Parts: sequence; structure tokens; C-alpha cells
Amino acid sequence: MFEVKNRPQGSIMDALEAILTRRSVREYTDRPVAPETAKSLLAAAMQAPFSGSEPPWHFIAIDDPDILARIPAVSPYAKIRPPPPLAILVCADLSHPEDRDISVQGCAAATQNILLAAHALGLGAVWTAIYPDPDRVLGFANLFSLPDSVLPFALVTLGHPAARPPPVDRYREDRVHQNAW
Repeated sequence: MFEVKNRPQGSIMDALEAILTRRSVREYTDRPVAPETAKSLLAAAMQAPFSGSEPPWHFIAIDDPDILARIPAVSPYAKIRPPPPLAILVCADLSHPEDRDISVQGCAAATQNILLAAHALGLGAVWTAIYPDPDRVLGFANLFSLPDSVLPFALVTLGHPAARPPPVDRYREDRVHQNAW
């Protein structure tokens, strides 16, 4: 198992600690997420690696309670009660010359950055899958009036955790191969 250092309240954890202790959080308090915190999460997302000359992503920050309440109708994985105070819809811009798979990889990296940044800032978050399920893709595209060249990839719900699951050591030696299978 890994060791988590004791940190003073309010300090930001280091990258390895964030990776090793992050868990999906699906229960939030009703406390809102500050706009500057949402901006920090989006800035972290945009630091993700991507292929090509243009980033493959667009984001929709959602804090309108009426819109947040409508999301579970298009995604069974986003049925969080009460609705989270914030969600970020990560979308792939397919208008660039790179192919869909490369754009999706960049959006996956951006989504992971949101999750890690949220955890480092003391928030809870969960990645709810949209792509490649055609019904969810269509549902989110319609709900958010996305252009045809924009693919809804993932929805990250965010908030101040009502409960935080403990870290789990997922390292498995049987999944590691040295130099060949």
C-alpha cells in the first residue's frame, strides 16, 4: 500500500498523492463550487496532452440547477440525487483533420486532469461516460444543442463531497509485463 502524507489543511497535494488517492465521488453537499475553482478545473483540463496543432476539446460548464436536473434523463450514470452543484461536459471537436480516435484520446486526458485537479482542490468528482454509446451521445448533443462537428465525450459531475471513499491500492503485479508479454 502507499503512504499518504499528512498535509496542512488547505494545502494542495502533490501529483502522485492525487493519483493514488483519487476516488469517484457521487454524493455532494449543496455547497456551490466557486466560479474561480471551476475556471481552475478547466485550466487543468486544457493542460492535457493532445495530438495535432489544435486542442481537440470544448467544454460546457453547467451550474444551472434546471439543466443539471435534466441530465439524468439522457444518462443513467449521471443519476445523482440531489443534482451536483457543477458538471463539466467534455466534448471532442471533430472539425480538425485528426481522426476521431485521436481527438477522443485528448479528451480522455483532459477529463482525467479535471478529476485529479478536483481531488487536489478538495472536491469530489466522477467521470460519467457518454461516448461511444449512441443514445447518450445523441441525448447530450440534443440537450446542449451541439453542432454536428462536436461529439459529447464525457460528463464530470463535481461538488464538495458529502462522503469521501477511502483510497484503494489497485496495483497488480500480474498486470505488469517486462519487455514482452
